Amino acid sequence: MTTPSPSPSGAGAPIRVLIADDQDMVRTGFRFFLDAQPDITVVAEAADGEEAVALARRIRPDVCLLDIRMPKLDGLEATRLLAGPEVPDPLRVVVVTTFDLDEYVYGALRGGACGFLLKDSGPTLLAEAVRAAAAGDSLVSPSVTVRLLQHLTAPRTPTAGPRPAALPEPLTEPLTDRELDVVRLVALGRTNAELAAELYVSLSTVKTHLSSVQLKLGARNRVEIAAWAWQHGHARPRP
Repeated sequence: MTTPSPSPSGAGAPIRVLIADDQDMVRTGFRFFLDAQPDITVVAEAADGEEAVALARRIRPDVCLLDIRMPKLDGLEATRLLAGPEVPDPLRVVVVTTFDLDEYVYGALRGGACGFLLKDSGPTLLAEAVRAAAAGDSLVSPSVTVRLLQHLTAPRTPTAGPRPAALPEPLTEPLTDRELDVVRLVALGRTNAELAAELYVSLSTVKTHLSSVQLKLGARNRVEIAAWAWQHGHARPRP
């Protein structure tokens, strides 16, 4: 465990990151990549889930990078405790996984994670995921986006176990055609800038549509929007 920095981020301050993984080499590699960025600093490390939750609650980093498989408390439960629906002031959690298709990631999404990243994604994507989470956005490794969300919609055999509970339907009114366009592109992994370019609208208009979609779906972030799209057949490119 590193000695944590107690001071919160201010305007222009580096993004403060907590890294939780039971492998020393992974933590060392992540710290090396992130501390090399001028706008990111690693303020704490944890080798198990219990330590991660305790540290995160005490120092409140801007972003928590949590492995899924950790001793004492796994990353799913740690995510729920730090970012779940019952948490009054949730932290931003990016879940890190070794596998392209890990069913545990679905549980992390429902537990409040705002991003998924493969451990072998490389330093550029790692830094981008941290920046996206700190800015209130989400970044998902492309292969995780496609393979995981396709997995959620695949038919289940009797031996494959129960299908995860569906994400919520629109609450009070259906999505408009333009909102469905936004949902489809989010599910295909587009950024806000790419959404604006493809739909010929401004970034502020994209953000307005995303806010409306989140409200109607009861989604916490764009990752849940993407999962809903895949589960309900709105993630296919238009002919």
